[in-house]
Amino acid sequence: MPHPVQFMGVVIIFLKGLAEGIAKENKSKLYIGGLLITFIVVSLSGVSGWLIERLFLFFQIKNPILSTFLFAFILSSSLASRSLNKSILEILNLISKDDLIDNLSNIRQKLSHIVGRDVENLDINEILRATAETASENSVDGIFAPLFWMFSGAIFWQFNHFLPGPLAMAWGFKASSTIDSMLGYKVGKLKWLGFTGAKLDDLLVWIPSRIVLITLPFCCKTKQSIFKTISDSWHDGISDSSPNSGISEAIFAYCAEVRMGGINYYKGERKIKPIIAKGYPIASINSVKKILNLSLKLQFSWLLVFHLIIILMNILFQ
Repeated sequence: MPHPVQFMGVVIIFLKGLAEGIAKENKSKLYIGGLLITFIVVSLSGVSGWLIERLFLFFQIKNPILSTFLFAFILSSSLASRSLNKSILEILNLISKDDLIDNLSNIRQKLSHIVGRDVENLDINEILRATAETASENSVDGIFAPLFWMFSGAIFWQFNHFLPGPLAMAWGFKASSTIDSMLGYKVGKLKWLGFTGAKLDDLLVWIPSRIVLITLPFCCKTKQSIFKTISDSWHDGISDSSPNSGISEAIFAYCAEVRMGGINYYKGERKIKPIIAKGYPIASINSVKKILNLSLKLQFSWLLVFHLIIILMNILFQ
């Protein structure tokens, strides 16, 4: 089935071509074009989600079971948990096979689908590091950030069902995330065209990434205390140029006890990422799987806590 993000991507590509055709090389016009792209795509996505919510609330009265099932199915399109796990486990399974040398080009190709760095010359250790880092960062971007905005929309509904609900909020966030993925690069025209989308995505992930920082240590067993784990993760993660990805990687690194960071190449350009959790061993198959398991545990924990919050709100506002 077509995924909502695919539709967002089609609109972004169309508007990008339109903006570049009008702006040419003018930086100010490219910036304004990026601003308009972000506003249009995020608004359309949020409004589309809001209209589906209206249909859900209408049909829920007539057929609550079927309408709730369909709504949950549509809502799940905002979460990348299954696709992220599947992509990473495919790579780990290929690494585990005996004919590793023969599979190396195939492993690199699959890795290129989920990371932004150059993969052509990566050895197995660097492939595992890239897999661990993308599993950590994308758990926040693809799972916990949309979950947070779903939760926010569901809380809005406790006050008024005409406010944007979980789907409207989640799709609005996914639109921002998709714009950042497609346009948020500091190269060529995208440096100005993708500026607004990238900054909006940073803003929308800022709170979820810090909630993950605080809550993930409760799902893992480490040699140090929860407070020390959070403190060390903050210290290592905040040195990253990104306001969110460094913290996301750091808390998973300390909880999974695996070292991250180092030298990466992006389109041939060398970039040094700060070393995170340098006292721990380099990434392995087991440590990457541990990251995926920690992410799954935290998802269930968030859902449980949020469910309790909604029950409490229902009691208080009755």
